Amino acid sequence: MAQQDGFVGIDVSKSRLDACSLSDGEARVFANDRDGLRQLVRWLRGLKPQAVGFEASGGYERPLLAALCAANLPARRVNPARLRQFARAAGVLAKNDRIDAMMIARFCAALPQRETRHDPALATLAELVTARRQLCEERTRCANQAGQTRIAMLGRIAAQRGKRLSAEIALVEAEIAKLLASHPELAERQAIIQSVPGIGAVTAATLIAFMPELGTLSARQAAALIGVAPFDCESGAFKGKRRIAGGRKPPRDALYMAALVASRKNKPMVQVYQAMKTAGKPPKVALVAIMRKLITALNAMIRNKQKWALA
Repeated sequence: MAQQDGFVGIDVSKSRLDACSLSDGEARVFANDRDGLRQLVRWLRGLKPQAVGFEASGGYERPLLAALCAANLPARRVNPARLRQFARAAGVLAKNDRIDAMMIARFCAALPQRETRHDPALATLAELVTARRQLCEERTRCANQAGQTRIAMLGRIAAQRGKRLSAEIALVEAEIAKLLASHPELAERQAIIQSVPGIGAVTAATLIAFMPELGTLSARQAAALIGVAPFDCESGAFKGKRRIAGGRKPPRDALYMAALVASRKNKPMVQVYQAMKTAGKPPKVALVAIMRKLITALNAMIRNKQKWALA
């Protein structure tokens, strides 16, 4: 039975923070603004919690994380999908802000989470990388619209919008490069990552922003965190195919594109890809294997501070 003293759950929304202390069930509501965060921190300091859990909430949790870390309080960012599964397993089917806060506290007590750190530079980088991805997706939609419309005026509008988006993407990319260059540690990581044939600036920035743990993990942990570790599917006499599952989507998507290039341009990866295809493996399976080799190599390179030629 997990010790329940000292665990606090916070349900985050745009305008408010619903907090619940697991030890006595005390529930409080704070505004999700500067004054509300100040009051929340004051309350939490009186509780001296072991862990303060909250869900990832589309960015609304960022000020909370910054406030908790600034106050040296133990922050734990919880995966919403895992939390929902935990609540159902506990027989809690009802859902509201107060119940969610209580379930977050129970989740942190039952399943200890790694402490979440707040790095302003990485937070800024993650926001820029996300903005670039969204602009690229919008530009793709514009190009598709321009190619499908039969009305000349709409085609011109879509083309002009596409040019504007390309200019905005270039501005964001310049800001990403400026940010990385202004932080020696991030610049060193970028140089190490981009030393691998097949990995460019976009993949490097994405991995730095969304996988800051690289260099501190085991090979198996790195593969699982990005979602390319195969998991068993067995029960009794049944032996199913091992499949990948979970992981962080933004860095996985970026690494997939890098693997596509590496399978053609990175000599060791070309050999792995061809050997797997010769053995009858589907192309996607071979690409995932390359992704796994790339992420495990990058994890070791960053840990040892070695570039590809020296790894």
